[in-house]
Amino acid sequence: MKNFELSVLDLAPVKQEKTIYDTFQDSLSLANYVENLNYKRFWLAEHHNMASIASSATSVLIGFIANGTKKIRVGSGGIMLPNHSSLVIAEQFGTLESLFPGRIDLGLGRAPGTDGLTAQALGRNPAIINEQFPRQILELQRYFSRENSSALVRAIPGEGLEIPLYILGSSTDSAWLAAQLGLPYAFAGHFAPEQMEMAFNIYREHFEPSQQLDTPYMMACVNGIAAETSEEAHWLSTTLFQAFINIVRNDRKPFAPPVEDMDEIWSPMEKSAVLQKLRYSFIGDQSEIKEKLKSFQERFNVDELIINSHIYDHQKRLESYRIFREAADSLFKA
Repeated sequence: MKNFELSVLDLAPVKQEKTIYDTFQDSLSLANYVENLNYKRFWLAEHHNMASIASSATSVLIGFIANGTKKIRVGSGGIMLPNHSSLVIAEQFGTLESLFPGRIDLGLGRAPGTDGLTAQALGRNPAIINEQFPRQILELQRYFSRENSSALVRAIPGEGLEIPLYILGSSTDSAWLAAQLGLPYAFAGHFAPEQMEMAFNIYREHFEPSQQLDTPYMMACVNGIAAETSEEAHWLSTTLFQAFINIVRNDRKPFAPPVEDMDEIWSPMEKSAVLQKLRYSFIGDQSEIKEKLKSFQERFNVDELIINSHIYDHQKRLESYRIFREAADSLFKA
């Protein structure tokens, strides 16, 4: 079992009885906290038309977090590239990298990050997405290259900057693409666990070295809720369960505080569906988290674990990331 990095995925969660300003301040507080715990990176995800998630203007929020931190890498997990012009994303991330050199990541996904009607409002054409996404990645690489300086269309800022690209996915399609392009691969195990093992096998077996990467680099995103006691962690996790019930019911309202009994909220069928989607959720005290990390790593052998934490109370959320750090560190002590 090899060592692995720890990182954070933040959805800028909007909570009941809180403002979006509060959300952004909590995100910055979390970024500062995990930076001091030596987490590797802090990623923000593009979503639209959701009252529960405030990271829609992802590039803007990345700038806010990077400006308020000192060393942690900050980036997108991800930018949903077919929602945008490749040139605009190259310019935005070129600007970020120029402001915060050596600290900006550009994670890329093909999904809309929203519902069908909002996807239309974003200008997506679903008929060409599978062709458009790989083409846009190649466009980004060209805009960032020094060789593009003689082209008629240039990304300034952006040109000549070494901004690492990452492919995000929740299916095997993205694994084939990441392997073909020789880019790091991050799988969304926190909400789409079904194909993760197969996707990692495809990526590892078919990886082709590139200018950015010599060997495969695998990242898994999982849900993480840790507390001083197992009972408290499972109580805190009811915020996560309620969030996924809202997705099942197409009710994207702000995140709710924990409840004592989820059986008063979900039906048996809903419970089964939610628990299946949340298969890779690490919930418990430090000793339980350590064993779950060990079991997961023995199975998947990833290079990096990205923790997404739906915890209503901000201080409890900070404590959860501390417990994860201590649990991971204890795995590899001599």
